[in-house]
Amino acid sequence: MSLAARLTRSPVPHEPDRAAEAADRFASQPPETRELLAGTAGCSPYLWGLMVQETGWLEAALAADPDAVLAGLLDEIRALPLDGLKSGLRQAKRRAALWIALADLGGAWPLERVTGALTDFADTCVDVALRRLVAAEIARGKLPGLSEADADTAGGMVALAMGKQGAHELNYSSDIDLIMLFDQDRFDEADFHEVRSGFVKITRRMTALLSELTGEGYVFRTDLRLRPDASVTPVCISMEAAERYYESLGRTWERAAHIKARPCAGDIAAGWAYLDRLRPFVWRRHLDFAAIQDAHDMRLKIRNHKGLHGALALEGHDMKLGQGGIREIEFFTQTRQLIAGGRDADLRVRGTIEGLARLAEKGWIPQDVAETLTEDYRAHREVEHRLQMVNDAQTHKLPGNADQIARIAHFCGWADVDAWRAALKERLERVDGLTEDFFQPGKGGRADGVPDLPDSAGEIVERWPQYPCLRSARAREIFNRLKPDLLGRLTRAARPGEAFSAFDGFLAGLPAGVQLFSLFEANPQLIDLIIDITSVSPELAQYLSRNAGVLDAVIGGDFFQPWPGRAALTTALVRRLAALDDYERQLDAARAWVKEWHFRVGVHFLRGLIDAAEAGREYADLAQAVLAALWPHVVAGFAAKHGAPPGKGAVVLGMGSLGAGALTAKSDLDLIVIYDADGVEASQGRRPLAARAYYARLTQALVTALTAPMAEGKLYEVDMRLRPSGNQGPVATSLQSFRNYQREEAWTWEHLALTRARPVAGDPALADEVEAFRRELLADKADPGRVLAGVVDMRRRLAEARPATSAWDGKQGPGRGQDIELIASAAALIAASPATSVAEQLEAGVASGWLGADEAQALCDTYTLSRKVQGAARLISEAPLDPARLGEGGLTFLLRGTGAEDAAALEALLDRGRAKAAEVIEAVIARGPVEARDAD
Repeated sequence: MSLAARLTRSPVPHEPDRAAEAADRFASQPPETRELLAGTAGCSPYLWGLMVQETGWLEAALAADPDAVLAGLLDEIRALPLDGLKSGLRQAKRRAALWIALADLGGAWPLERVTGALTDFADTCVDVALRRLVAAEIARGKLPGLSEADADTAGGMVALAMGKQGAHELNYSSDIDLIMLFDQDRFDEADFHEVRSGFVKITRRMTALLSELTGEGYVFRTDLRLRPDASVTPVCISMEAAERYYESLGRTWERAAHIKARPCAGDIAAGWAYLDRLRPFVWRRHLDFAAIQDAHDMRLKIRNHKGLHGALALEGHDMKLGQGGIREIEFFTQTRQLIAGGRDADLRVRGTIEGLARLAEKGWIPQDVAETLTEDYRAHREVEHRLQMVNDAQTHKLPGNADQIARIAHFCGWADVDAWRAALKERLERVDGLTEDFFQPGKGGRADGVPDLPDSAGEIVERWPQYPCLRSARAREIFNRLKPDLLGRLTRAARPGEAFSAFDGFLAGLPAGVQLFSLFEANPQLIDLIIDITSVSPELAQYLSRNAGVLDAVIGGDFFQPWPGRAALTTALVRRLAALDDYERQLDAARAWVKEWHFRVGVHFLRGLIDAAEAGREYADLAQAVLAALWPHVVAGFAAKHGAPPGKGAVVLGMGSLGAGALTAKSDLDLIVIYDADGVEASQGRRPLAARAYYARLTQALVTALTAPMAEGKLYEVDMRLRPSGNQGPVATSLQSFRNYQREEAWTWEHLALTRARPVAGDPALADEVEAFRRELLADKADPGRVLAGVVDMRRRLAEARPATSAWDGKQGPGRGQDIELIASAAALIAASPATSVAEQLEAGVASGWLGADEAQALCDTYTLSRKVQGAARLISEAPLDPARLGEGGLTFLLRGTGAEDAAALEALLDRGRAKAAEVIEAVIARGPVEARDAD
């Protein structure tokens, strides 16, 4: 049965006489259409009045396609002259209101099409009125500097649609909320006040034209109070003044309002540009869980102001602002968008239904919650529209008596009023339950009181109110709600005393608390992570206190997913940087991105999800991804001043640990830059440079991009001493000079260094050429006698310059990390192997006959153990490792995966491994080059 049939055949039609008259008046229409019109007339005096007033037009329209009818109405509005607007817009409003209602009631359009049609109609009315009025003022010479041609863009004036209009969600009898702005940059400074006065007059005339109630009705009630500081500012202000206000005084509710903001009339391009400039105000860089409390406070203020507290009763219930109403779903959606939209641009959508879908897709809300709220939102909006269709009243309240509620039930197509009431109440209660848990995170199963604290913890807790992060009243309020749960988790930690002390250090270094405490309150599992981190590494805790934004990544949805790999990392960073057109913003974005991924590797390592070897590979992947993604932007920025790179361009070689693909949390990057000018003497640009100077300065630009301290800190420290001639040589080397030097002048240790070289950024073709030369050189220099002599000399130099500092020094000294790396490089060089990692190089030494399999295994085992200790130590602190100064958590982390039960056992294990490795190295050297050649 059709909706119209259910309306007219319901047991209690509200106005049967009016329904019968409608059926008679439209007797020429098909039966189903007559039923629709009769049912509409029986339930809505307002729509019946429109049918009577527009009978002739309606008869003709009913024969056409619904979308074509609306499009025709919009075209008629666009053709109206200024003197025809007052009457023409009102006639169009009557027809649009009637037509959209019938398309809604007859089921021709779903909710989104209905609200979209209402919005399109409002946009067109505002746009035509604004353009006609601006054109008239230009013709009168009241807007200095503008010509007739400027009328097409309304002279730089724009209407921002806010609220439901901005989201294409207008309700049936909605007001429209506008912010009127003008682009001050289109005018001379001396004309500013006259121009602003002109735009203020235009705004007032436009709102009067739309809002005034005449004998023909009205178009739209227009509200301008969402503009900045509405009590003291004129009705139209400059974009620059609005931007200043939001930058310094903007509040959370204004941020939420701007989620839906959209230019709807006038200079649309200027409006979008303005909103783009306002984006940092609306969308914060870090997850903004403090917005939850702001939204909750707004909800309570609205309820208090409207007197909407108390038990849920349908009579008189406010479908918009009341318990479980439309605004609850909108606040739920917008607040979640505010929390995460700064990090994820895909969440920056205006529509409520689309917002729920995006939040579910990105994992911010469960899919079933999104589907339930979407279904309930649509049903709520249908009730809202029926309430407003009865008498064209801007109301959201259900009637106060049962008879009038029955009218709405019938108008919604329900014959069984009791069933409709039950379904509606169930929806309201369901929405209230889903949203209330979100807005009041403290209502759950948190502890009500402070637990018994371990010894000495009381003194620590007493210090907390004095810390900078708890200075503001709001921070204290959130922290006090959080405190029972926080203290409970600290007390339940494996080592409570250590946990309290470590967390105290983290809290003491925290400069502000509102955002982080809100983050903890909404995601209490983060407290356990902080306890883990602070218990292992006070230094990492101090870093976290100054860079708490990296915790955003933990809740980003894929923090604990498997490592994506270097290619995926590079692609992700390339996309992020491509979205920014400012070089400094790109550098800061790269820093923020690296921090998050660096933190992720550390947390995975800390929690045992990966071991030291995996962490080393992931740190190296991250560094290479940054170099590969950032290098083109460094080149582009430099080329903008000095022209494109002359010749074939340049390639960046990763040396040392980066070349070997095994970094630690604190590793520097060893780099060499090689270029090929290919006979081109200089660049061609605004400020041309000779090729050698060009590439030298380009290399310096790369180093600056990596090392310069910015708002987000540094990326990496860079060491370029492995380039030809070390610090005495140019920072960038031509390919031909590099070839000549390596063939004729380089020391053996420099050839050994090249066994761990790998192109990490730059021109792919040139990278292939450099790698081909590296392999050719290794083959040419594979002289065991010469290599061993170089190894002996290098070991002596290292022993003199950098002796071991302690038993826990994993790098310097016989049988330790650097000593084993040196022998592995020698194995690769003697075997002419392109391998860059220690394990693969030792395997090459075995394959060539220079190393025995047991010797290689002994070296590899000791190196692996050393890397485990070194990798853990570098995550704990930059200071030299001293197990006696580690807490229990740090020591447990250090020991994990080594097979040692305590520090003494680990030290003994290291000593045995190093002694064995040193014995192997001495034996290999003592065999000399003759035995090595014989083994080949």
